[in-house]
This record gives sequence, structure tokens and C-alpha cells, in this order.
Amino acid sequence: MGGQGALRVMQAGAAVNSVILTDIDEVPSQLPSLAAEQAQLLHPFKRLFDSHFRVCKVRAFLDYHGLPYEIVEVNPIMRREIKFSSYRKVPILLANAGSPLQLNDSSVIISAIKTYLISRRNSLEEIVSFYPPVKTVTEKGKEVVEYENKYWLMLDEKETKRVYPVKEVRVEEMKWRKWADDWLVHLISPNVYRTPKEALASFDYIVREGKFGTLEGLFAKYVGAVAMFFVSKRLKKRHQLRDDVREDLYEAVNEWVKAVGKNRLFMGGNQPNLADLAVYGVLRVMEGLEAFDDMMVHTNIQPWYQRMEEVIQKTGVAI
Repeated sequence: MGGQGALRVMQAGAAVNSVILTDIDEVPSQLPSLAAEQAQLLHPFKRLFDSHFRVCKVRAFLDYHGLPYEIVEVNPIMRREIKFSSYRKVPILLANAGSPLQLNDSSVIISAIKTYLISRRNSLEEIVSFYPPVKTVTEKGKEVVEYENKYWLMLDEKETKRVYPVKEVRVEEMKWRKWADDWLVHLISPNVYRTPKEALASFDYIVREGKFGTLEGLFAKYVGAVAMFFVSKRLKKRHQLRDDVREDLYEAVNEWVKAVGKNRLFMGGNQPNLADLAVYGVLRVMEGLEAFDDMMVHTNIQPWYQRMEEVIQKTGVAI
């Protein structure tokens, strides 16, 4: 891949970090969705770093829009790959926008890029300024950074009417994007690492998919599995989940299916919207694991999930 326009995603899970690299120069020419000028708008992107669950949100977004990328595995403990950043959480996006530009938070990244794809009025730097960071301190004295407006697309009136024909469509999309971040993501670790056996199976999958040396792989697999098993128990308590965390997962997934309804293929109608992509991205992280198989059997998610898989394979949606 060339070194000019690129997106990278870092996945900061307990055992594997992944960097996804997208060369905008290599966007397939046959994609009807990206006109030449739109593809050039994407050209300034350089790197995108993202976390384990949220990486799949960004990947789903990139896949749906037909943007190719390369995954580069990163050490999850040392995090040398983001030593350049004083912001130590992921995701991070670095862009060449006249001057170096850093974006943080997967939802901000998705909103900013989607705005950038739709609107030709503002530079990426201007768009990012619409999502200012706000620092707060928790009761325990921990500093937390949040981003204002992160579920909003920054569009003018004409663009808004084209993307959201009625106000309720926008409100619904934002509501469920927030739900995916505030609730659904917190159900993943407790379910994936629910038992020692499941934790070990999860890390076995992670190590096999990652680029680990023999000793590093063994360390990541066994130490990581033990660590995340106990972390999952703390998360279960923190989020007040039931004794059988599968019940919370099933309930949440069926709640989403009910919200989509029987008369729509997706929440976005005939095509997924950003809420569809967020939920799909979060759930996709469990593929290949026992929790995912159980979810498919014991909930009504399968038809919607299969439609999402099919539509994302057909890259090049109209912007």
C-alpha cells in the first residue's frame, strides 16, 4: 500500500491490539459510492487507532463504505504504537489535514468521517472542532474525557434533510448509537470471559489470529485469560448484571431486534444507518466464540445479522 492517504485502527484488547491501515489511493475504482472528488476528500487520513470492541464498530463502518484496510498487530501491554499520544485511551485517528490532526473516540471518528463524506463545506479539521473534549473528574478522583456532540453529523439544513428525511430518524439513530456504547459494549467481556474455559478459548482465538512469538503467545493466552476472567467478574458487578450474564445479552439483543421491527430490513430502512453499523460492529467481536453461537440460537438476531453481513460484503454504498 502507498503511504499517502491511510486509516489505521488500533485494537487495545486484553491480549491483542490491531492496527487497521486503509490506503485511500487503493479504494477500488469500481465503487459507485465514491466519486473522484469524494475519494480525494478522504485522502488526508493517515492512521486510525481503535480498541478491541470499538475497533469492530469502525471496521464495520469502513467495510460498509468500501474502504480497504490492513490489520497490524500491536503489543497490548506496552502500547509502544501510541507512545506519541498523551491521550492514552483508544481509539485514536491521526490525519494529515494541513497540520497533524488527532481524533479520539470511535463514535467521534465515525461521525466526523461520515460528515466529511457527506459535506463538502468544511475541512476535516473544522469538522473535528465540532466535537470538543470535555474533562471531568469522577467521585474517585479519576479524570475522564468525553466528547460533545459525538453522535451528531454536522450537516447543513439541505444535507440533513437528505440524510434524515424526518427528525425522528435522526433521533432514533443517535439513541441507539448511544445505547450501543453505554450498554451493549459492557455485555461483551462478561459473556466472552464468562467461565475459565470460555476465557481460555477466547484468548486461544486471539493468539491464533494475532502475530505473536511462541513465548509471547503462551503468555498472552494463559495470563490474559486468567486476568480477563477476573476482570469480567468486576465488570459484571459494576454494571449490575445477572448471575447468568447470557440473560442480559439475550435481552439486549432482542430489544434491538424489536426496535428495528418487522417492517424494516435495518433501522436505517433498506440500508443500514450508523446505529445498525454500531450494533453489528459490537456483536461481531464475538464471532467464533461460544457466546456468539449461544446468542444466535437463543435470540431473534440472526436474520438481521445475516442481512448486515450480506450488505457489508457489497461494498460501495452511496453517500
